[in-house]
Amino acid sequence: MQKLLSICCVLFLQLVFCNVYSQSTKDSSTIGPQKVIDTSNKKAVKPFSPRTATIRSAILPGWGQVYNKKYWKVPIIYAALGTTAYLFFYNLNTYKALKQSYIYKTDTIPSNDALIPPEFQKLNANSLRVYRNEYRKNVDYSVLFFFIFWGLNVVDATVDAHLKAFDVSDNLSLQINPGYSPLAHTNGISFVFDIHSKDYKKVK
Repeated sequence: MQKLLSICCVLFLQLVFCNVYSQSTKDSSTIGPQKVIDTSNKKAVKPFSPRTATIRSAILPGWGQVYNKKYWKVPIIYAALGTTAYLFFYNLNTYKALKQSYIYKTDTIPSNDALIPPEFQKLNANSLRVYRNEYRKNVDYSVLFFFIFWGLNVVDATVDAHLKAFDVSDNLSLQINPGYSPLAHTNGISFVFDIHSKDYKKVK
């Protein structure tokens, strides 16, 4: 079970970091803070808010992705959370069955052995105890990964909203320009980190 949860975690992390790659491959015409002006009614459209995306994802998984217009991520989020939720209930029910079977196996009432589920009938008391402890740990892992995926859902929405508002394109460049130092009264060169701004995008 831990291997399955680890694979889900890796896939979810890839979902988060793919925002950086997809945003960096956009055309240079989409550089800078996104503030859209609707020429039809002359009203400015509010830019994406990372705070809003964070709050929405924290309240309801996938809501922040919908706000960011990344609808394709919603099924992935619910698949990850649904898998951990299923594993939680499966492990919890199996743990309870093993716990009760161990009680029946170790009590002084032989007739209670008939109450043990068929799949556990052939196990001795020690095996029941080992399996019971193992499934108890799996219950904890399921809860842990559920909250990890929920948190990654919030991180993904927040990062995506931030990337919509900041320049992550190749137009971020370091330039070498000639300069003059008024203190030393000497000429020299300076390194300039150029962040290109973008004109407001208009909605057609």
